[in-house]
Amino acid sequence: MPDTQYVPRRIKSLLDDALSDTPAVLIHGPRQCGKTTLAQVVCEPKGYEYFSFDDDTLAAAALSDPIGFVSDLPDKAILDEVQRAPGIFTTLKLVIDRDRRPGRFVLTGSANTLLIPQLADSLAGRMEILRLHPLSQRELEGEPGSLLHFLWEGNAPRGSVERLGDNLLERICAGGYPAALTRQADRRRATWYRDYVETLIQRDIRDLAHIRRLDVIPRLLALTAAQTAQLLNVSELAAPFQISRPTIHDYVTLLENIFLLDITPPWFSNRLKRLLKSPKVHIGDTGIACALLGLDKAALKRDRTILGHILETFVYQELRRDASGSAEPHRFRHFRDRDGYEVDIVVERGHQIVGIEVKAAATVTEHDFRGLRKLQQATGDSFVAGCVLYDGETCAGFGDRLHAIPIRLLWES
Repeated sequence: MPDTQYVPRRIKSLLDDALSDTPAVLIHGPRQCGKTTLAQVVCEPKGYEYFSFDDDTLAAAALSDPIGFVSDLPDKAILDEVQRAPGIFTTLKLVIDRDRRPGRFVLTGSANTLLIPQLADSLAGRMEILRLHPLSQRELEGEPGSLLHFLWEGNAPRGSVERLGDNLLERICAGGYPAALTRQADRRRATWYRDYVETLIQRDIRDLAHIRRLDVIPRLLALTAAQTAQLLNVSELAAPFQISRPTIHDYVTLLENIFLLDITPPWFSNRLKRLLKSPKVHIGDTGIACALLGLDKAALKRDRTILGHILETFVYQELRRDASGSAEPHRFRHFRDRDGYEVDIVVERGHQIVGIEVKAAATVTEHDFRGLRKLQQATGDSFVAGCVLYDGETCAGFGDRLHAIPIRLLWES
């Protein structure tokens, strides 16, 4: 049954819309982020029956006789963890083509099922895909607004707010996984996240790829967590292992496919010739990063360098979670050139661009806007707004379409 502590999700309205006009809807995202709960809360009152392929017997039945399995499904079905039963995708296509009533099937997946050839080929044009992330701060606080929405409209918050201070560090360490948030901080860090990573390795990674050295994966994930919000350096990641660089790259891609990592491409333009074109890596949730690196609130406070990187990832993931509730696609990039100008996060919506710099300090200076000004010059009229998010109190303007904004307004706008 659905969790009694269910937190309303920002993508619910998108799910409702998809069920009204599309035969199949896929909700994908990392394990334990709330996909099953969302599907059950929204769909079971509408008469959907629930089937989970985490049940090995059910997965085996679907594998041995996909036609018979799909034929026996009720008119409305939730099919959970479909990456474990890829053989049913072709049969689902045949069933949908015979009866294209909207909202027949709700699928969930803990791997990027778009990369499973059977799914990509079989259900193209018959399925809407929604990405669910771990809980955002806005969802946890029950706040309806959106800082990105304000910025796209050419507006910015005004006035002053209370500085977050230690509360920001606590939010970073906690992360956004619903089950983890029900535990005390030490239990969450020492037990829940450790068991979570182990489960992913033994179930999802083993199902998706034949890897002889499964013991490498948690160590590689920890090393990548230490690189979060930095340019991806595969050679550095490969150094501790007696494994080739291409193999480590494949492992990183696999971690991205199960939503533990995000590889963020660079923003580039033909108008600028000295841009770096290396991608950036962000771990999928700062709670996992802190657990893997043994970081708590006190450790983050002591090490300002690691705090800066973890905070950037925290903001990046909050913005992605916020954007997931929008019907308009958002693309996330980063900007860096060989002269040292950079912008931590570049968000594109159509031809519009917002640039965001992240700063762990409680004050902002003109120097903090140098990268944003360079991006503004390069993008011209496409540049809607640029802001420095910082752990301070005051919203302030720093020139044309440039703003300093306290981080807490990410979820209190």
